[in-house]
Amino acid sequence: MSRSAHPAGPRHGDVLPEGHFTAPPADLNALDPRVWAQSVERGGEGAVAVGGLDVRALAEEFGTPAYVMDEGDFRARCRAWRDAFGPDADVFYAGKAFLSRAVVRWLHEEGLNLDVCSGGELATALAAGMPPERIALHGNNKSTEEIARAIEAGVGRIVLDSFQEIARVAHVARGLGRRQPVQIRVTVGVEAHTHEFIATAHEDQKFGLALAGGQAAEAVRRVLGLESLELTGIHSHIGSQIFDMAGFEVSARRVVGLLTEVRDEHGVELPEIDLGGGLGIAYTPEDDPREPHEIAKALGDIVTRECEAAGLAVPRLSVEPGRAIVGPTAFTLYEVGTLKELEGLRTYVSVDGGMSDNIRTALYDAEYTVALVSRSSEAEPMLSRVVGKHCESGDIVVRDAFLPADLAPGDLLAVPATGAYCRSMASNYNHALRPPVVAVRDGQAREIVRRETEEDLLRLDVG
Repeated sequence: MSRSAHPAGPRHGDVLPEGHFTAPPADLNALDPRVWAQSVERGGEGAVAVGGLDVRALAEEFGTPAYVMDEGDFRARCRAWRDAFGPDADVFYAGKAFLSRAVVRWLHEEGLNLDVCSGGELATALAAGMPPERIALHGNNKSTEEIARAIEAGVGRIVLDSFQEIARVAHVARGLGRRQPVQIRVTVGVEAHTHEFIATAHEDQKFGLALAGGQAAEAVRRVLGLESLELTGIHSHIGSQIFDMAGFEVSARRVVGLLTEVRDEHGVELPEIDLGGGLGIAYTPEDDPREPHEIAKALGDIVTRECEAAGLAVPRLSVEPGRAIVGPTAFTLYEVGTLKELEGLRTYVSVDGGMSDNIRTALYDAEYTVALVSRSSEAEPMLSRVVGKHCESGDIVVRDAFLPADLAPGDLLAVPATGAYCRSMASNYNHALRPPVVAVRDGQAREIVRRETEEDLLRLDVG
């Protein structure tokens, strides 16, 4: 029976129980370029292609769910950030967004540096051949083993996050006979416009040393007094998924204020300043992120203005985009399983993945969009909730979306802008097998992270 004959759920102009006004798009087959990778397009038969490859063929070869990444888009975004900031600044890709050996190689080839925050990320970077001097090590609780491995490898900077870590890094460096370049991470009291759990610069959180109360200034005194540490600069990170540059302006002003205090007290002008990352991307067409050249100009102008006002030489600027590079380059490909109509409410569309491959909706109340990609459809829009197959009522992938009312089991859906944090935060909940990451470029596709197997799960179960 055709589902278009009696579609369930509210239609255009209705009000949902939550009170949100619904507005289906004019064309359900359209693919908004703000949320899809550059090479994604709908072909003559109505199916979507990426990098010249039909998603139906990708599903056949690699299975679903699968993360599908446009390698050309990733590389282009790397070049855009590198070119925007130029040779007098450093762009560190934030590996926590998504990291694999292939990604490390792409970063190296495109001239970006790499920020890691664990021993595993460091091991991946080194195994893939990233020059250690282009690696920065972050983290609020680095182990002695992680610190030692980083110093032995010769990483370009370790970002210090506490008084105890200052002593720990100094002790390890001294024992290895090294003088390790370091930065001090400071919290500047700026709460970016973002979710509570991803705002990282107000005082009541686990990262950094606060400017308020003099902790950051005391950290500078301690580091400058240790021969095994070379203080190269100050680091600040104010949050994630940020569109407003006002927070960066306040942060830069306060960091430059600390640099001024360091000069006045110690007679030292620190040569580097790192303003972190956190720039937002478009998860839905309503999001309006800035382009790299706009961000580079805004940050450069802010730092230059504040340093000139303080009579300081302008330090070398670093930024750390992760999501802003990898997020838009990938989508998650799912197969539709069960559909459940709730009269007067919506249709629940169950797919073969869920919170094990994208926890962000449940964790952050993140918003995504979704499209039917195995074919086009002229059916009436149907208010839908795309959900996973896990035993949790909060297992939601896309909370509210319009899909064609003739949607059926076996159709393929794709959720765009899933390149950042989805595979990195994926789990084996319900013993789900984590999906592969498939890189596509110029008509060729390959797994850069293979799909897990039951053998992988059982190999770790030694009981």
